[in-house]
Amino acid sequence: MMINPIGIIVFMPFIGAFLSYIIGRFNKTARNVFADVLVIAELSLLAYLFANFSSENLITLDVDKVCGFGLHFVLSGFRGVYTLVAALMWCMTTIFSAEYFKHYHNRNRYYMFMLLTLGATMGVFLSADLYTTFIFFEIMSFTSYVWVAHDEKKPSMRAAETYLAVAVIGGMVMLMGLFLLWNNLGTLEISRLLNAADYAENKKAIFAAAACITVGFGAKAGAFPLHIWLPKAHPVAPAPASALLSGILTKSGIYGILVVSCNILYGNDKWGSIILVLAAITMFMGALLALFSTDLKRTLACSSMSQIGFIMVGIGMHGLLSEVISVQTGGLPEATSLMKIEASLPAGGILLHMVNHSVIKLVLFMAAGVVFMNLHKLDLNDIKGFGRNKPFLNIVFLLGTLGIGGIPLFNGYVSKTLLHEAIVEYHEYLTEGLMTGVLSAGTIKLIEWIFLISGGMTVAYMTKLYLCLFVFKNNDPEVQKKYDDMKSYMNPVSKIAIGLSALIIPVMGFFPGKVMDFIANRGTDLMNAGFEMGEVNYFSVENLKGAAISIGLGALIYCLFILPLLTKKDEKGQLVYLNRWPAWLDLENLIYRPLIAAVCYVAGFLCRILDCALDTVVVFLRKTIYKDCPLKFEHEGDSFTFWLGTRLNNAQKTADDIFDGTYDDNIDFVHEFYLQKTKIKELFFILTRTLSFGMLLCCIGMLVGMIYLLMVHW
Repeated sequence: MMINPIGIIVFMPFIGAFLSYIIGRFNKTARNVFADVLVIAELSLLAYLFANFSSENLITLDVDKVCGFGLHFVLSGFRGVYTLVAALMWCMTTIFSAEYFKHYHNRNRYYMFMLLTLGATMGVFLSADLYTTFIFFEIMSFTSYVWVAHDEKKPSMRAAETYLAVAVIGGMVMLMGLFLLWNNLGTLEISRLLNAADYAENKKAIFAAAACITVGFGAKAGAFPLHIWLPKAHPVAPAPASALLSGILTKSGIYGILVVSCNILYGNDKWGSIILVLAAITMFMGALLALFSTDLKRTLACSSMSQIGFIMVGIGMHGLLSEVISVQTGGLPEATSLMKIEASLPAGGILLHMVNHSVIKLVLFMAAGVVFMNLHKLDLNDIKGFGRNKPFLNIVFLLGTLGIGGIPLFNGYVSKTLLHEAIVEYHEYLTEGLMTGVLSAGTIKLIEWIFLISGGMTVAYMTKLYLCLFVFKNNDPEVQKKYDDMKSYMNPVSKIAIGLSALIIPVMGFFPGKVMDFIANRGTDLMNAGFEMGEVNYFSVENLKGAAISIGLGALIYCLFILPLLTKKDEKGQLVYLNRWPAWLDLENLIYRPLIAAVCYVAGFLCRILDCALDTVVVFLRKTIYKDCPLKFEHEGDSFTFWLGTRLNNAQKTADDIFDGTYDDNIDFVHEFYLQKTKIKELFFILTRTLSFGMLLCCIGMLVGMIYLLMVHW
């Protein structure tokens, strides 16, 4: 019997996680080797499946009778691409982790949850229905929480608290959307959502369901205004975990947004416009936060938020351009073909920028990890000059900088070109009157400029990081000498992991037609493009012009904004980086935490009012209608307590008569038993009115129900 490869891809990491923990209890080196072998095997299997993939023979796996609906998986084009990217990132970060965690505590726990998160992430990307997506999405949120809280210091625990709160609240809102979607469509199978949504009668309910689902996925993606976890979680998480949080886990959120935008509300210009506006805000705000940041990993984290905005621009433009193929073209087949090519631009740009960003952040966060594991510092003023006389680290960081900056001949340029071209084409359709949309041509032009300015800001903040690490000297000459003397700052195995990852950046950029277009055409099936990209002249004058504008803006922003406003010269004339972002301008502390506290206070106040009102009604009824009788101690209690108390009273009287001939009438056992019984009744009454008791009964009921179901289906 042939083993289904999807079962291996998804469930092998879960089994391996517990095995690695057991092995690590006895031998740390063996655990590291075991984890390396497991992720390399995962990558090899996915590479084999990707090379032999056929859209006519999709690989599927159904696990029935699990969580009611069962678990359903499918390996298709997009899923094949992104599980391969995820496996690559896990492979490189796991290999790098051996050196990075050499002097860390709780390494065994890290490896266990790293592999658990790998399995959950594979489950998300291979899910064939949104219910399966939700199950593994929530598992992924809880297992990755351990990454953020790894060193257990106060900043880490607070960041982990924020991360988990956003994940849980987003997950619950998503679940509401899934209930609503199921109720209106009768299916959560991704391949059937598009047709089901087209024939659904209640379009408003579908829109509301899509919005709720997007809240959950958008929170994980780090989209504005649910981005608050991202700049706080990355600086405190270990660098290998930060690479995965930024490069892969945010893409699981994008995966969900793609499912909604391309399989539920495909071609809905209102939805596309909403996504586009949110994308523009996310793109700009992330870049602005990165400009102001003086922490290496926080800058890269804010950069991730900005790049998620770039990807969401593609999702919005894909929704708006999806109706291009239905535009009346006067019966000219060549015009229809041209429009199909133009409509495929954002679909290709979305996938390619997802892949590019994952690879680039893999390199940059591992490079940041090299800095931290040597210095245990991330502040730019402390790490300034560390990379001087370190050519390998210089080259890999430079490749990441050039890639994310959208410099021609590097991978980020290709995907940003496709996204920018999509905006330009849609703007032309609006100005020529071939289409009408919710957003005007002027608004689209504004978004194009936000796109270019955000690209320029990317160039500026990455220039700041590169010059800080590899060009400028540290303000303290002794510290700089110490940095220069660090020759063995990284072992050969880590160099191989980072070097191979960095090599992908120019390879993809130098051969866009062969590499990038192949990936785009292989993986855009999830977006329902329905056609392949045509040949794009990536190095045309018009496309190079867009990159040149962003590069020029980046130079201006660095020279006219960063240098004069975000730095200063000390008394020795040395450059000092300044953190000028207002501390009070923190959405979490300014809005979210006070809002949640206010909601809890109001809810508690209302509950207290209702509780007091209920007690008042009970007392009123007892004093009026029911008229409680006065206590008569000689008739208190039930028959048993009265009988037992009477016997003890008689026994007490007999004992007194025997020993001293007097009867001490200071204890009435009938009354004492009554008082104890009353206290027990009151205590039980109070307990039964508490939420804890209700939850306890609910859990007992669920347990009994599960036992019954297991017995029935045994």
